[in-house]
This record gives sequence, structure tokens and C-alpha cells, in this order.
Amino acid sequence: MSSIYSPEMLGANPAFLNWSVVRGDTSPLRIEFYEADEATPYDMTGWTYKASAYDQKGEVLNELDVVVGEGYIEITASAAVTSAWGAGYNKIVAELPFDIQVTIDTEVIWTPVIGTISVIGDVTGSGV
Repeated sequence: MSSIYSPEMLGANPAFLNWSVVRGDTSPLRIEFYEADEATPYDMTGWTYKASAYDQKGEVLNELDVVVGEGYIEITASAAVTSAWGAGYNKIVAELPFDIQVTIDTEVIWTPVIGTISVIGDVTGSGV
């Protein structure tokens, strides 16, 4: 089965996001996918998603939870995951690259979003 979507149609250049997360908090990020008219959600039937946070060496640090809705996905970094990001108490205790990869109908692989997770130090947690 041939996909009706191609990277050229979807956008070869991924969007860049800065996602701010407080260490030790659960943090969701919602990404919406619209057709060119900017009102009609993509038909995402058959799409699978993978979201990952990376260390500074480019190795996968954590896989992030992805929930699919109608025309959107929500990526969540759980408190258990974010509590291990960064050390000490500063405004920013870590900056982690992340991306979202979509596989469409098992044929097309597309990375619609890349970015940086800015981890803000927590005050009430362990702070180490």
C-alpha cells in the first residue's frame, strides 16, 4: 500500500521547539498535524510514533510516552523520567535534544519535530 504522504508534502524541514520542563515534574507536549488549509487535521491512520530524549553524545537517554488523538499527539515526560535530568539547582540544569519520528503506513519515515528540552532545577525536590 502506497502512502499518500511524502516528506516533501509533509515538510522536509522539521519544526524546532524549545520544551521547558521542571526537573521532577510530569510534562506533556501536544503536537497538532494539519493539512495545508491549517484547519483540517491529517488523517493519521496507520501512523506510528516514537519520541526520544538524547544525552549530549546523541545516545537515547529516554523514550517518551506518546498518546495519539484525532489530528494530534501528546508526548509526556513522566516525573520518574524528568527527576533524573540534570543536577544541582540553577535556572537551567540540563539541555537535552529530543525528536519525534513518525512512520507512515510502514513506508515513509518522517521527523516532524526536533528540539531542545530545557530542564529547570526544582526547588522542592532533592535538588541534586
